[in-house]
Amino acid sequence: MADIYGILKNYYGYTSFRKGQEEIINSLLSGRDTLAVMPTGAGKSLCYQIPALCMEGITLVISPLISLMQDQVRTLISMGIRGAYLNSSLTPRQMEKAISNAKSGMYKIIYVAPERLEMPSFIDFACSQNIPLIAVDEAHCISQWGHDFRPSYMQIADFIAKLPKRPVLAAFTATATKMVKYDIINNLHLREPFSMSLGFDRENLYFGLYNPIDKNKFVLDYVKAHENQSGIIYCLTRRYVDELAKELQDNGINALPYHAGLEDSERSFNQNQFIYDKAKVIVATNAFGMGIDKPDVRYVLHYNMPANIEDYYQQAGRAGRDGEPSECILLYSGRDVRINEYLINKSEENEFLDAEEVKKHIEIKLEKLKLMTFYSTSKTTCLRKRILNYFGEVYIPPCNKCSYCMNLSEEQIKKVKVPAIDKELLEVLEKTRSQLAKRWGVPAYSVVNDRTLREMAIYRPKSEADMLKIYGIGQVKLQRYGKTFINAMKKYESE
Repeated sequence: MADIYGILKNYYGYTSFRKGQEEIINSLLSGRDTLAVMPTGAGKSLCYQIPALCMEGITLVISPLISLMQDQVRTLISMGIRGAYLNSSLTPRQMEKAISNAKSGMYKIIYVAPERLEMPSFIDFACSQNIPLIAVDEAHCISQWGHDFRPSYMQIADFIAKLPKRPVLAAFTATATKMVKYDIINNLHLREPFSMSLGFDRENLYFGLYNPIDKNKFVLDYVKAHENQSGIIYCLTRRYVDELAKELQDNGINALPYHAGLEDSERSFNQNQFIYDKAKVIVATNAFGMGIDKPDVRYVLHYNMPANIEDYYQQAGRAGRDGEPSECILLYSGRDVRINEYLINKSEENEFLDAEEVKKHIEIKLEKLKLMTFYSTSKTTCLRKRILNYFGEVYIPPCNKCSYCMNLSEEQIKKVKVPAIDKELLEVLEKTRSQLAKRWGVPAYSVVNDRTLREMAIYRPKSEADMLKIYGIGQVKLQRYGKTFINAMKKYESE
């Protein structure tokens, strides 16, 4: 019997599972296909990583974005787990080396782009390996009627059929309506799957909806009031991104742009500046974030209204992945609707759909836009209730965490305070974390997260045994970072 609690503590530093995690892990370990609908921040990666550590052979994780793979592998390595990714960011020589390492048994988990599943060299490699588990991340991408359909996902079932032995399949998504769930099960050929839906509510998130006369002034005031916090600002167009980023820069804020119109090198540089906390704010189109697992994003601002509730909730959900209080603010204007209508009619091209299906697809998107507009102009209903009802979930307000239920003014939301704590000690611990991150070449959150730092500041562990009681500290992180943090706290107290 696999010791999943021992793995949880030693590698992840946790003593208990979050809701649904243990059931999903046990389902996969029993050999049953599984479909898990989990809200962002619910810990889905742990649900396939722990079974991967328990099973003989290599687990494949099919993931749509390069940045997600890089982030996940970086996090795995920081926990002492051997992982790798195979995608277009690798040179042919790097790819050859990674495959060679995989064949020698170096890796337990390999992240792979769906496009690579069609390549004969990868198929040959996969057929020569013991692959007990395949996890499909962002599984809603396989549905043509989902909000983020990717044709490459349609090749997954064909790839699995070519393997000498069918692995257990796990499909994960954070946003799936009933129709999308049906598509996932059918298109992946899941066999009598165990289905777990943890609901869509993110209790740590505050939802705000405002219609300011001057959006730029609102954003500038808000960012200044949250100057030490990481935040993402989403805009509908590249022009909005460039103009808003420049205005923030002109006002002394290190905000960087991110959109498909930038050179790959600039996009990658700006993304890493954000991940490594060298820039606190990123201004982006929806091209940014799907693969970003930065847990300490404290706010997501939408400068424009997105085209549908799925997109909005997925983007807003990049705030507070660590479970800490975070804010999702949508700034609405009537012009946003017209821009979205234009983009929907202009961009609807799909080689998998004929003319009649394209027409139907446009109608569906316009209907979703209408529902998003209803949400954005809502003045009589709890915002959380509107979102959850859309996903088929019953919710009884008040939530006391949205602008309708709390009736907060624009000025009040700009001044939300954080709980009192020994700020000087917390600053010492943050500085220590930054130094460790630089030394190990990882983002600060890969060393320890914000909650772990706060618990250190509160309980002030003086020994390695005390450190193991802190949330997020397992054996690997204790060995790597424990003494450095303990010494920093001892030095602080002596001074």
